Amino acid sequence: MNLAHKDLMRKTGIAVALSLLAMTGVSAETAQTGGKPAKPAVKKKAPPVDKPALEARAIDLLKATSARLAAAKSMSFTATVSYEHPSRLGPPLVFTSRYEVAMQRPERLRVINLGDGPASEFYLDGKTMAAFAPAENLVAIAEAPPTLEAALKMAYEKAAIYFPFTDLLLPDPYAGIADGTKLAFYVGPSGLVGGVKTDMVAWANDDVFMQMWIGVDDKLPRRIRAVFRADPLRLRHDMELANWQLDPVIAAESFATAKAKDARRIDFAHPAASSLPPGVKPVAKSLKPASKSQ
Repeated sequence: MNLAHKDLMRKTGIAVALSLLAMTGVSAETAQTGGKPAKPAVKKKAPPVDKPALEARAIDLLKATSARLAAAKSMSFTATVSYEHPSRLGPPLVFTSRYEVAMQRPERLRVINLGDGPASEFYLDGKTMAAFAPAENLVAIAEAPPTLEAALKMAYEKAAIYFPFTDLLLPDPYAGIADGTKLAFYVGPSGLVGGVKTDMVAWANDDVFMQMWIGVDDKLPRRIRAVFRADPLRLRHDMELANWQLDPVIAAESFATAKAKDARRIDFAHPAASSLPPGVKPVAKSLKPASKSQ
């Protein structure tokens, strides 16, 4: 994603989803004693919404897709992201971005972003990382940490650069989301996403409610839909993942661009003119900025 532009995931109302799932039916039992009228039906008290409800089948599917991604030493895929944005009339507008992604562990990444807004390119070659805006001919370059995870965290903290698929690139995607999980359940099968059979899983913590479509045969994520708690408008975000290649051979020069050499240099920093929407941050806690108390 470009500098501070097009962050996918805004955060809303997981408590509502948990409440709906936690609702129970009304007891049909009544009793009559001594000729007295039957007692009114008693509605059972719903369990607290913060009580974890983790279904084993859903957890197993999430672990399986995590293991499939973590085992790949390199990968490439296309992420097509649709996200809602408030309009002046009230109902949200929808914008779309397409990311062409190539990654090689432990420290290389290329993201080419085309969409309804300005195009951007991101390169990480193991030594430096560069955010390039081709239309404006601007580039921000910084020395990179030794790992992909550390570089993504630095890009997020220093320049508000965050990709909606960031958590899929981590060494262990499941570990990134497991801590704090409040809800996970199996939704059902689908044959209409990505041209393959998938299993649908819902997952949530205190920040985000997500639905994921996972390939039955290859265990690869094919679609992710999310709503974030910190977003009062409950805007929806949808990401379709296609053209998966695991362990492809990727040339080293693919993780840099000669075009940026002649671009005007700017600071690798958070743009002063804009900021991330409220609540937008990676799901994985390892990528979140450390608090002052830490």
